[in-house]
Amino acid sequence: MAVTRAEAGGVTPTADRLARAAERLLRSAGDGRVAVALLVAVGLSNAVAAFLPRGARILEGLPYAFLLGAVALSGVAAVALRAPAAWRDWQRPGPVQAGAGALEEGVPAVEPEVLLAALDRAGYRARLESGRGGRWAIHGVRRGWSRFAGLLSHLALVAIVLGVAIGAAFGSETVFTLLPGDQALLDTPEPGFSAAVRLDGFDADFGPDARPRRVDTRVTFLREGVPVRESVLRVNEPGDFDGYLVHPWTYGPAARIRVTTLDGSALLDAPVPLEGVRDGLPVGSTELPSVGMVVGLALTDPSTSELGVSVLEGAGLVDAARLRPGQTARVGALEVTFDRFDAWVTLLSRSDPGMAFLFGGAALLASTLAIAFWLPRRRVSIRPLPAGGARIVLRGERFDRPTDELARLAERLGGSR
Repeated sequence: MAVTRAEAGGVTPTADRLARAAERLLRSAGDGRVAVALLVAVGLSNAVAAFLPRGARILEGLPYAFLLGAVALSGVAAVALRAPAAWRDWQRPGPVQAGAGALEEGVPAVEPEVLLAALDRAGYRARLESGRGGRWAIHGVRRGWSRFAGLLSHLALVAIVLGVAIGAAFGSETVFTLLPGDQALLDTPEPGFSAAVRLDGFDADFGPDARPRRVDTRVTFLREGVPVRESVLRVNEPGDFDGYLVHPWTYGPAARIRVTTLDGSALLDAPVPLEGVRDGLPVGSTELPSVGMVVGLALTDPSTSELGVSVLEGAGLVDAARLRPGQTARVGALEVTFDRFDAWVTLLSRSDPGMAFLFGGAALLASTLAIAFWLPRRRVSIRPLPAGGARIVLRGERFDRPTDELARLAERLGGSR
């Protein structure tokens, strides 16, 4: 009975076929054309998600998750396939062929062992290859480890794309407006989620041109309702809490008023945000459902902090008055006290799980490119010439023409007799 090579080695035909299929899959995934196609597909998916009104749903499904996985697999496969060859070339340098991109120079006849020692002093890992009839060749490599930088730079690009894609697919942004003393969750409410922020105060300093010179938003971060840390948020200085970045987005005035009926029953005692703009002035309103009225507010004179108050019932205006901080006036059937101006602040809470991939990939890309450009690998072969002496063939990496290196090497080898 015939025995196959796989069976003789203790491997079943099924396992052998699976191994070959896995190897073919790995080679296909690591192909540069496949990687480019996958990166283009990820870019198109994110572009469609950004432009369509409900395009974000594209990034939330399983197809997009599988696409991200394919990008990661392609990058890992490319490195895995090329890394062994890079390692072998570093540990056992191969021959350098003359041709385009290679530099050549002749040196006087020197013993191979002397040339090996000279290459070692020049920083090359070299080996002597002997043949029949006394023929020999020396092959060396300098900074062979830098070839791995080129491999890792491709993986760094994949990490950057994955970071952007993961952030777009699984990140979140929540915008909320708070008045002093108010608090809100940093993300959509769900069981077990308790990270929150409370607005403690807002301080601003304006210059003569009315531009803000200092804008400080004082907040307290809470977990399960318990204060954890106080922080001051400024422009370009967001807060960081439980994986969320909290940015002060915008701000505006709020009027703290107290509204009572004529018999003294309290209807409202709170700040009212002036979030709208009418005729260039901040305006706002609040409803009083118990009496079926609406109180409208407007900052009529910013220089004197004068507040215009109007009371509407149904579709018509009942009465209006103007107050300054600390004043009280009867407006229709209500008594309104204007205490002071506060500020409302709109905050943006952002969670981006892809940020680590993004910054890690960017740092890896910058470092690997710096190595590839400033510390390139260089390979050399030295072969004897029939007429005597030897020929140096030196080759650098792409974008690298090591003319000076060849001159120094020829001088060092020529003077090693």
